[in-house]
Amino acid sequence: MPHAALAEAAARPDALPQAAAARTATPYALPDLVCFAHLHWDFVWQRPQHLLSRFAQHGRVFYVEDAFYHPDQVAPHLEIKERHNGLRVVVAHLPAGLSEAAADQIQFELLSRYFAAQGILQYVFWYYTPMALNKSRHFHPVLTVYDCMDELAAFKFAPPELRQREQELFERADLVFTGGMTIYESKREQHPDVHPFPSSIDKAHFGQARGPMAEPADQAGIAHPRVGFFGVVDERLDIELLAQLAANHPGWQFVIIGPVVKIDPASLPRPANVHYLGGKDYLELPAYLKGWDVATLLFADNESTKFISPTKTPEYLAAGNPVVSTPIRDVVRPYGDLDLVHIAADAEAFGAAIGRALTQRDDADWRQRTDDYLATISWDQTWQQMVDLMQDRLAAKAPAAKTA
Repeated sequence: MPHAALAEAAARPDALPQAAAARTATPYALPDLVCFAHLHWDFVWQRPQHLLSRFAQHGRVFYVEDAFYHPDQVAPHLEIKERHNGLRVVVAHLPAGLSEAAADQIQFELLSRYFAAQGILQYVFWYYTPMALNKSRHFHPVLTVYDCMDELAAFKFAPPELRQREQELFERADLVFTGGMTIYESKREQHPDVHPFPSSIDKAHFGQARGPMAEPADQAGIAHPRVGFFGVVDERLDIELLAQLAANHPGWQFVIIGPVVKIDPASLPRPANVHYLGGKDYLELPAYLKGWDVATLLFADNESTKFISPTKTPEYLAAGNPVVSTPIRDVVRPYGDLDLVHIAADAEAFGAAIGRALTQRDDADWRQRTDDYLATISWDQTWQQMVDLMQDRLAAKAPAAKTA
C-alpha cells in the first residue's frame, strides 16, 4: 500500500479512533484512583498494567483484585502489595464457604476501613469487571469509569449474572472506554459517553528486539525458522490450527510463550516441533521476539475472540516481526486493511502466509509503512486522552455538585 493510502486510512475515524486531535494536556488533577479488576496484577502485563502504572506516576492508585479464599477459617483481612510507581495491590483474604452476599459485605467493610485509614476521601472508581459492583456499590466515587477491554460474558466460566451486572455498571458509569473497535460497536448504544481505545504500544520496549539482544537460554537451542506466539494459552488459542500447521510444516519450529489457563494442558498438541516455554516476564519478551522469524496470532473463531483487540499485534510489529493472524476483526481492521499483517483463515492459507512472511523482514516498504502506523499510537497517548476525558467530565460534574 503506498504512503498516500496509508495516510488516508490513518485519517479515518474508524481506522485510528484514538488518534484524536492534538490538545494541550491540562495539569493532572485527578483524585485517588481505585480499580476493581478480575485480572491479577502479577499475572500478565497487559492493558490494565500499562494504563494504571501511568496513573500511579501522578497520584495514588489502588488495584483491588478478586478475593482469595482459604480452606481454613482465616480471619478476614486485606493484603497490601506495593508495585510499579507505588501502586498498591489490594487483596481480601476470606474463609471458604461464605455465601456471595456475605463475602461481598465483608469486603465492603474491609475496604471501608482501609479507605478511612488511608485517607481515601475523594476517589475515582475504575472497573474492569462488573462483578465487583456488589462489594463497591455503596461507596460514593466522584467519577466512575468502566474500561471494557473484553466481552467477559463470552469467556469460559463466566458468571451467568455478568450481563445483568454490566447493565447496572453502564447506569452508574460516567465514562465508558472500550478495548477495541468491535467491542465499541457492541457497547456504544448502551451508554451516552463511550470512547474506543484499541490496544496500543510501548514502542521503545519492544523496539529493543530490533537491536542486539542475548538469546534466552530456553530458546537458544531451537532451530530456525521459528514461528512464535506469546500470550495467555486458553480457550481463545486455536489448538487444532497449531496442530495442523506443525504437521504440515515439520521443518518449522513453533514457539509458544505464556501461561496455560482454563484448558487442560494435556489437550495441547505436542509434536517435536512445538515448544511450550511457559510464561515470561514482560521485560523478557523482546529478547524472545528477537529470535523469531515470524510472529502469529493463532486465535480460534469463537465467541471469546469475537471482540478481542490483541495487544500483541502492535507489539510484534514494533519488534520488527512479520505477523500472520487469523481473521480477528480488530486485527483485520486496521492491520490487515493496511497490508501490515497477513490474514489467513485456515491451516493451508496460514501456512502459505507464514511462507511469505519469512521473506518480509527485507521488505523496506513494509517496514516503513509499519513504522509510520506505529508512530500514531502509544500507551502514553492513550492514557493522556483518557485523562483529558476524565478531567473534562469531572469539571462538568463540579457545578452540579455545588448546586446540589
